Amino acid sequence: MAEFARGRVTANGITFEYLEAGAGPLALCIHGFPDTPFTYRHLLPALAAAGFHAVAPFVRGFAPTELPPLRHFVHSSVMVADQIALTRALGGGPEALLVAHDWGAVGAWGALGRAPELWGRAVVLNIPPFEIFGENLGTYAQIKRSFYFWYFQMQRVIEDRIRQDDFAFIRDIWGDWSPGYTADEDLGHLRAALADPDHLHAALGYYWGQFDPTRFGTPEWVAEQAAAWGGRAPQPLLYLHGTDDGCHGMTAAQVERVTEFGGPGSEAELIEGVGHFMLVERPKELNDRITGWLDRTR
Repeated sequence: MAEFARGRVTANGITFEYLEAGAGPLALCIHGFPDTPFTYRHLLPALAAAGFHAVAPFVRGFAPTELPPLRHFVHSSVMVADQIALTRALGGGPEALLVAHDWGAVGAWGALGRAPELWGRAVVLNIPPFEIFGENLGTYAQIKRSFYFWYFQMQRVIEDRIRQDDFAFIRDIWGDWSPGYTADEDLGHLRAALADPDHLHAALGYYWGQFDPTRFGTPEWVAEQAAAWGGRAPQPLLYLHGTDDGCHGMTAAQVERVTEFGGPGSEAELIEGVGHFMLVERPKELNDRITGWLDRTR
C-alpha cells in the first residue's frame, strides 16, 4: 500500500485529519460507515497521477479527527455542512472534484447543489439521490438489507456488541455488503479509528440522527431529509453502483435515472459482480473507470 502524507484542517468547528497525495486542484474523497479514508488507498494515487491534490479525511466521529462536541446525533445536514466547510478550507473551485461513498454520498448530494461553486465535477458511489433512495426503503428486499438501521437503535447494547470478538459484527457486515472480498486490512484501519468508545459512539450517531424509529418515514422526516440532501447536482457526475451491493439495492433502470440528477455529461453505470466497497474490491478497474470519465469531461 502507498504511504500517504497526513494533514489537518479545521472546518465546521472541528479539526479533521486526512490522508493526501499529489498536487493540483482539490479532489476531496469522503468515506462512510463502516470504513475509513483507507478505502481510497488505491484511488488517491490514481487521482494524484491525474493531476489532483487528493485528500481523504477521517470523517466526523472517526479518529484521529477531533471528537465533535455533539456526539450522539449526526444529522444529514451536518454531513453536507462538513463537506462544504472542508472544501472551502482546502481550496475548492471549478476544477475541484468531489468523490463520495456511502454516508459520504448522502452529504455529497446535498453539498453539490448548495455550494455548486466549490466543485466542477463529482463521482458518487453506491447511494443514489434521496428521491431514488426513498423508493427502495419500504421494499421487502431493502428492509432485509437495512436491518442494521433498527438494530443500531438499541443504543444500550449496540456499542458493546460491535466491540465484541474484535469487531466481528463489522467483519460480517463487510461480508454481506461486498461478498467474497477479504476485508482484513480495512477492518484493521476501522478498529483503530473506532477503538475509543467515544469515537464509536459518535460514528453511530449517524444512524441515531437519521433513523429514529419514532420519526423514520414520517412526512416530517421526509421533508427534513429532502431539505438536507434532496434535489439535483448541477455539475457533471459519475454514479457507480454494484450488482452485488448488499447495503442498498438498485435496479438497472434506477441507476440509469441517476443521470437526471446531475448536470450535462453525467454518466451512471451498474457494474456487474461488484459490491458496496468496490474501490477496494476491484481497484484497477474502478480507478480506470473514474479517471477515464475525468478525461472525457475535461
